[in-house]
Amino acid sequence: MQFQQLQYFVAVAETRHFTRAADLVHVAQPSLSQQIKALERELGADLFLRARGNITLTDAGEALLPLARRILADADTARHEVLELVQLRSGRIRLGATPSLCTGLLPDVLRAFHDRYPGIRLLIEEGGSHDLVRELARGALDLALVVLPLPTPSPALTTVELLREDLVVVSSPEAPAPGRGPTVRISDLEGERLVMFRHGYDLRELTVAACRAEGFEPDFAVEGGEMDAVLGFVRAGLGVAVVPRMVATKSGRGLRVTPLARPGLHRTIALAHRSDVAPPRAARELQRMLLER
Repeated sequence: MQFQQLQYFVAVAETRHFTRAADLVHVAQPSLSQQIKALERELGADLFLRARGNITLTDAGEALLPLARRILADADTARHEVLELVQLRSGRIRLGATPSLCTGLLPDVLRAFHDRYPGIRLLIEEGGSHDLVRELARGALDLALVVLPLPTPSPALTTVELLREDLVVVSSPEAPAPGRGPTVRISDLEGERLVMFRHGYDLRELTVAACRAEGFEPDFAVEGGEMDAVLGFVRAGLGVAVVPRMVATKSGRGLRVTPLARPGLHRTIALAHRSDVAPPRAARELQRMLLER
């Protein structure tokens, strides 16, 4: 049984006419008839009752028709999927991420993606979760890495949890260590000068909320920076900062890294995209690599 024979059989079944079926599949009518007869010999049963001006399906033909349609549909799906993969030789992905994730999580994943699909342009936009959600909603981004819970929950977005990340305290090795042991409690940060991120930064809101839950207002030595600036100010001895463990691990040169005592602080990272629009094929491939990293 050949794929082409199934195409010819479905064409005749749908048109109930050999000549019109031949026109539909762009083949000469005698060739189509020969292939149908070969299929019938292969199956050992007639598929059509042939009467002048009246072509009808036999019981065998009725049984074969839905199966043949399914086979042709599956083949068409396979062809389109392969074509989409081939098309990953070019295109673009507009990805939003918080600055800490651009520093910690993304470099290795994006390098692996670029090695596999060097023709895909990667357009990265850094911002806080609030800004990234807004950019997703207006169609300016294909995907975004955001911190849950979202600042403004949106039913128009689909989020998939990616990882749960511990936060740690970083300080200058030349300054006294925060806390009194191998770990530091949030309450130990009372009286410490903090290097604080700008307003709208997820880590700022989380740290300030944790300090207030312990009954004190944090004391800022410097505030308003992005991740690289905050780490630089801490290295210079201006104060301590609460940052993701992944960032501290990758950028920890010249820094003392102290874990937070249990229960500690954590943040949940999710991958978000619009619910009403499927991300482009290249973006879906990057999404798969992020989820399987």
